[in-house]
Amino acid sequence: MIGMVLAAGAGKRLHPDTEGLPKTLLPVDGDRSILDVALRNLGHLGLETVVVVVGVAADRIAERVPQLERRHGVRLELVFNPKAEEWNNAYSLWCAREAFAEGVLMVNGDTVHPAVVEERLMDARETEVVIAVDSEKPLGEEEMKVRLSADGLLERINKHIDPATAHGEYIGLTLIEPEAATPLAQALEATWRRDPGLYYEDGFQEFADRGGRVGTAQVGGVEWVEVDDHADLARARELACRC
Repeated sequence: MIGMVLAAGAGKRLHPDTEGLPKTLLPVDGDRSILDVALRNLGHLGLETVVVVVGVAADRIAERVPQLERRHGVRLELVFNPKAEEWNNAYSLWCAREAFAEGVLMVNGDTVHPAVVEERLMDARETEVVIAVDSEKPLGEEEMKVRLSADGLLERINKHIDPATAHGEYIGLTLIEPEAATPLAQALEATWRRDPGLYYEDGFQEFADRGGRVGTAQVGGVEWVEVDDHADLARARELACRC
């Protein structure tokens, strides 16, 4: 199994901090960036190779590869998304589809959290795909909400689910088993071809609708934050020093 970090986005709501800098390289603890936190967590599990999907300001990540490899004891492979400024992240994840066959532990490049989340994903390896879900956080309109079937598998995932009927929030970490490689890649391709503005979570929905089994790892009670704006960045800096 290898690690993967999706880090192609622009982070426009974080300007001016992200002018010429991808969101994942924003510092959250001294000289440690959001990407550092992700790589440390993946290295903690013993993963030796990490694929990083880059796009906006990709050169800024590329120039740090030697330093990041030394710091975290991992080998980095960069996959470039040429549509990062035009299309949404369903295409980003599809760009890295060739890595799926090795088994992938995927982390969003804007999520700050402790390594216990990755550990819980590894402990929940019973389905082709496993997503990390916070079942305790209060839900609003913007959260990527999840509704589960009676047998605990993914039934629906999107932001428009009624919070009252949701079972939690997807927090941006996923385990992809090798047997899911081809059907997930096909589901993601169908998703971005239908609408390049769709999220990779829409690809997970397509995968489930085609009969793929998506289970969950429950991470309620774990402190984490998705960094979308400056308030989130301030929270990330509070958490990162404790991670």
